[in-house]
Amino acid sequence: MKETTTLKTDFRENLKITLELNKVPITFLVTLTTLAGYVLVKGTIDGGLILPALGIFILACGGAALNHFQDRDKDALMERTKNRPIPSGKVSSSMVLWLAVIEIAVGTGLIYLGSNFLAAQLGLLALLWYNGLYTPLKRKTAFAVVPGSVIGAIPPLVGWVAAGGSLADPNALTLAFFFFIWQVPHFWLLMLRYGPEYEAAGYPSITAMLGRQQIKSATFLWTAATAVSALMVALSGLVSLLFFKVLILIAAVWLVVVFSRLLWGRKEDFNPFHYFMRINYFVLVMIVVLSVEPLVR
Repeated sequence: MKETTTLKTDFRENLKITLELNKVPITFLVTLTTLAGYVLVKGTIDGGLILPALGIFILACGGAALNHFQDRDKDALMERTKNRPIPSGKVSSSMVLWLAVIEIAVGTGLIYLGSNFLAAQLGLLALLWYNGLYTPLKRKTAFAVVPGSVIGAIPPLVGWVAAGGSLADPNALTLAFFFFIWQVPHFWLLMLRYGPEYEAAGYPSITAMLGRQQIKSATFLWTAATAVSALMVALSGLVSLLFFKVLILIAAVWLVVVFSRLLWGRKEDFNPFHYFMRINYFVLVMIVVLSVEPLVR
C-alpha cells in the first residue's frame, strides 16, 4: 500500500515537472491560435485539424523546454524562477535538453504529416525565432520583445496554411499582425512587475532605462494599437457576422478604457498583474470569436 502511494506521488510530481517544463498554459494558448487560423480558412472543424494542432502543441512544448535549458543560469538568480525544475535540481539539464529535442522532432513531423511542408517550415521558423533569436537577444537588449513578438504571429499562420490558405492573402497578414502586436504590452506589464528581478539576474530591462510612468504610457499606446488591430480584423473580412463585429468593437473599447488609467492612475493604485490579466482576457475573446464565428455563419 505504501509503495502504491509512493508511485502515485512520484507520478504526480513528474507530471507537474513536465507540465512546467512545457509551459502548458502558454503552449495551449498557442494551439488555440492555430485552431483559429485553420477554422478561418476551412469554416469548419474537421479531422484535418488534429495532426497540425497536436504538432504545433508538441513543437511549442519542445521550444518551452529548450527555453528552460537555455535560461537555466538566469532562472537560478531570479526569485520568480529559481524554483523551476532545472535550477531547483528537480531534473537535470541534459534530460530537459533531450525532452526538447524529442518534442521538437515529433511536433515538426506531425505538422508535416497532417498538412504540408510550408506549415512545418513555419512551425520551425517559430521555434528558431523563439529559441535562436529572441532568447539570446533578450540578454542583449531590453527591447528584444519587439522582434520577439513575431513568434506569436506564426502559429495562426500554421493553421491558415494547413487548411489550404495562402500566405499572400492580406487577411492572413492582418491575422498575424494582431497576434504580433498584443504581446508587447503583455510583456512590458511583466517588466513593470518583475523588472528589478530581471535587472538583478543581469538582463537588460526597460525599468532601468525608462521611468515607471514612461513605461506605463508606452504600454497604453501599444495596447491602444492592439485594440486598433482587433478592429482591423473585424473589418478585414475575417469576421462577417455583425454580432461578432460589434462584440470585437465593445471589447476593444473596453480594453482602451481600462488601460487609459495607466495615463493618470495614482501610483499606489497600480497593479501590473491586474492589467496583465485584462489584456489576456481580451485576446482570449478574440481567439474565441475567430474560432466560433466561421462555424456559425
